[in-house]
Parts: sequence; C-alpha cells; structure tokens
Amino acid sequence: MSRASETNPIVTEGIIAPVRALKILTVNTHKGFTTFNRRFILHELRDAVRETAADLVFLQEVHGEHRRHAGRHPGWPAAPHYEFLADSMWPQYAYGRNAVYPEGHHGNALLSKFPIRSHRNLDVSIKGNEQRGLLHAEIELPGHAIVLHAICVHLGLRESQRQQQLGLLCRLVGELPDDAPLIVAGDFNDWRGRAGPVLAGCGLVEAFDGFGGSPCSFPARLPLLRLDRIYLRRLSAHKPRVLSRRPWPHLSDHLPLAVEARL
Repeated sequence: MSRASETNPIVTEGIIAPVRALKILTVNTHKGFTTFNRRFILHELRDAVRETAADLVFLQEVHGEHRRHAGRHPGWPAAPHYEFLADSMWPQYAYGRNAVYPEGHHGNALLSKFPIRSHRNLDVSIKGNEQRGLLHAEIELPGHAIVLHAICVHLGLRESQRQQQLGLLCRLVGELPDDAPLIVAGDFNDWRGRAGPVLAGCGLVEAFDGFGGSPCSFPARLPLLRLDRIYLRRLSAHKPRVLSRRPWPHLSDHLPLAVEARL
C-alpha cells in the first residue's frame, strides 16, 4: 500500500475507507522572515510546507495582518499568511489571534485536509508577559464517528509563565472526551525539559519518546535547544523527525518537526 493511500481516505463505490494515519507538521514561521528578519521568505516557506504533504499543519507566529510590512515587502500577500500558506492544498484552516498591535496581529494557525468542525482560541497570556494562546480545533476524520482534537501551542519565555500555561493546557485536555484522539503541537519554549512530566500527568506522550527523545530545533542553523514538541494521546507515533536539511534552516529561526500519527 502506498503512503498516500495510508494517509488519505479511499473512496470505493461510495464507501469511504477510514483514515488510518495522519502526517503531522509543526513549524514556527517567524512571521514569514528569515532569522534576524533579514529577508521575507513566505513564498519559499509555502513551497517547503507543501512538499511535506502533511495532513495537519500546526503554525506559530503566523501573521493575520501587518499593514506596515505589507507596504514595505514586495510579494506580501493580500490574504492573511495562514490562508496564503493553506493555498489550495489545505481547504480548511483556523486562526487564533494572540498578539495585537497597531499595525496588525499574529498568532497560531491550523491547516487541515479534513473538515474542521469547530475551533476556539484560549488566551493563556500571563499579565506582564508576551501574549500567548492555545488554538483548539475539532476535526472530522473520514470513516470515523469520533472527532480528532488538535491544539496548537505557543508558550511563554519565562519558566514561571510556562508552568502556569501548562496547567491551563492540562485543564483544557481534561475537558476533552477521554477516548478522543488528540494532537498537541507547537513551540513550547521548554529548553529545560520541564513540560514532559506535567503533560504526562494529563495523558500526553511525546512523539519522540522511544526515538531518542525530542530533537533540538532552535536556532535553525545550529540547533542547540529543544523548543518544539509534538504530543499525542490515543495515537501512536511513527517516523518522527526534525526537518534539518535544506531549505528548512533558511526559512525560519526554528526547524519543523514531523511525525506520522496512527489511529
């Protein structure tokens, strides 16, 4: 059986075969710029994301709008960046606005090949720190009565801030049906490795457990810190990897993580 047939629904005489696996990608887009904001590369980033053929894409630091940048950078799309990245490959997308400023706003986004039933953005900002959010979406999977839950995460830079946000994330997870498959992915800023035990307590397993542990993903050109993560519940991880080869080190300050999640 081909990889495409494993991850996409098969239609035979009007019957849709259940989806058995999902290709997952998470990437901090750095608002469409290279490291140190030297060059606007959103078009190149879109090409690279499309090449992964992911079923679900978790995006952090993605622009919804920036009026000043739009006037300065040739090729700045008229559409929000998450919509531009979705293009025709991901017909469904959801956006959670986190940081708002006079020129516009940015936040987290989810791109999906499958129907998004609903989504909500939960503000987990801690007073006096950066604005952060958890984007939670319910996704319908062909051939399954049960709904997939996906949470796109971008946590704060301070340890005390992250611990409070992890508590809010676990509270959200605790509100979801216990038998529902769940993917939590994004930029955890967890270079000290403190998130794992907290999230294990609410039933989440890191995708790289059993595969050498979470890889370094930041800074992209010389990765030293393990900031980005993918956690699963009611799903098994296969072939987790960090995308460290060209063109990825030149497309953001973070390297993307990818995994095949099997139901």
